[in-house]
Amino acid sequence: MMMVVLLVLALFGLPLFAVIGLAAVLGYYDAGADPVLVALEFQRIGELPVLVALPLFTFAGVLLARSETPARLVDVTRALFGWLPGGLAILGLGLFALMTAFTGASGITVVALGSLMLPALLKAGYPERFSMGLVTAGSSQGVLFAPSLPLILYAVVAQQVAPGQGIRIEDLFLAGILPGLLMLALMAAWAMWVGRGQAADETPRPPIGRSLRAVAWELPLPFVVLGGIYGGWLLVVEAAVVTAAWVLVTVVVIRRELGLGKLAKVIAEAMMLVGAILVVLGMSMASTNIMIDTQVPQRLFEAVEPWLTSPWMFLLALNVLLLVVGMMLDIFAALVIMAPLILPIALAFGVDPVHLGIVFLANLQIGYCTPPVGINLFLASHRFDTDILTVYRSTLPFLGWLLIALLIITWWPALSLWLPGRMG
Repeated sequence: MMMVVLLVLALFGLPLFAVIGLAAVLGYYDAGADPVLVALEFQRIGELPVLVALPLFTFAGVLLARSETPARLVDVTRALFGWLPGGLAILGLGLFALMTAFTGASGITVVALGSLMLPALLKAGYPERFSMGLVTAGSSQGVLFAPSLPLILYAVVAQQVAPGQGIRIEDLFLAGILPGLLMLALMAAWAMWVGRGQAADETPRPPIGRSLRAVAWELPLPFVVLGGIYGGWLLVVEAAVVTAAWVLVTVVVIRRELGLGKLAKVIAEAMMLVGAILVVLGMSMASTNIMIDTQVPQRLFEAVEPWLTSPWMFLLALNVLLLVVGMMLDIFAALVIMAPLILPIALAFGVDPVHLGIVFLANLQIGYCTPPVGINLFLASHRFDTDILTVYRSTLPFLGWLLIALLIITWWPALSLWLPGRMG
C-alpha cells in the first residue's frame, strides 16, 4: 500500500528526492527504527571527501560550455579534418564526448555544441535528418569517459553499498575508455557509410595554425588532468581542483570572455545541478541503508535466482530493466535508486562491480535519447525548432548501433576490465 501511495504521489509531480525520502522515513518506521536516522544518513554525504570533485568538475564543465570554447573546438576540427570526407561528422562525435565528459550533462552539450555543429554538418552536405540524429545521439556520449559525473556518482554509491569490494574511481575511469571508444567507433563507422562518396567540405576553413593557437589553453587540459591521475601525481579531488582553476584562469583572467556578473550565473547554474544530485543522493543513502538492514537485496536475489540461472542471463535481464528505467528517469536519479538494489544481486551472481558500473552507465546514457523523458530529444527539438518525433526518428539508426555496442560491452567483460587490470 505504501508503494502504491508513493507511486501515485510521484505521478502527480512530487519531487523525486521527496519520494525517496518519504520511502526512507516509512521504511525506518516500519522496521521499528527512529525516522530521525534519515536526517543523520543524509548528513553522511558530507563525510565523503571524493564528493568535493563533483562541484569542481561541474563548475569547470559549465564554464567551458558558456565560454567561446565550443566555437573554437569546432573551428579547429574543421581546420584539421574538414578536407576529409566524413571527417567533420567523426570529429564532431569526439567533441560531443569530450564536452559531455567534462560537463557531466548531455543537455549542455546539445545546446552548446549542437547549435554550432548542425549548421556545419549541413553545409558539408550531410542530410538534415542524419545531422540532427548525430548531434542528438552523439551528445549522449562521454558518460563513460573521465571525469564524467555519473562515473564518480556510481563509484560513491558502490563504495557505500559494497565497502569491501575495493571499488575505486580511478578503476572506473580506466574501465570506461575502451567501451566508450567502441560506442564512438560504431557511430563513426555509420557516419562514414552515410558520407561515402561525398565530396569534402568546400566552404572556407579557418587556417590550421590560427585555430591551434586559439585552443592552446584548452587542448592540454585533458592530458594534464588524466595524466596526473594515472601518473600518480594527482588524486581525483586534486585533479578536480586543477581543472576548475585552469578553466577559471583561462576563461575569466586570460581570455576575459566572462565578467564577474556572468561568472556568478555560471556558478549558480553549476551548483543547482550539483545540489539536485546531492539532495537525491542524500535521500537515496538513507533509503539504501534501511533496504540493506531489512535485507531487501537478498530477498530480491532469492526471488530472481530460480529464473536467472547464470550471470549472463542476469546481465541480459539487467539490460532490459535499465533500458526501461532510462526511459523513465534521469541518469543521476536512476543511478542512486537502482545501483543500491542491483549491486548486491550482481555480486551474488559473480559479476565484477566495475564491469557492472560500465554496463549501468552504457545503458543509462542511451536513455538520453529515448522517450518519454529523453532530455536530449526535448532540448534538440526546442533548439532546432523541430517536432520531437522527427528528432526521435533521426536518432534511431544511432540507437541501433549503440545497442549493438551495449551487447558487446555486456558480454565481453574484458573490454571493461583489461585496462584497470593492466594499470594495477
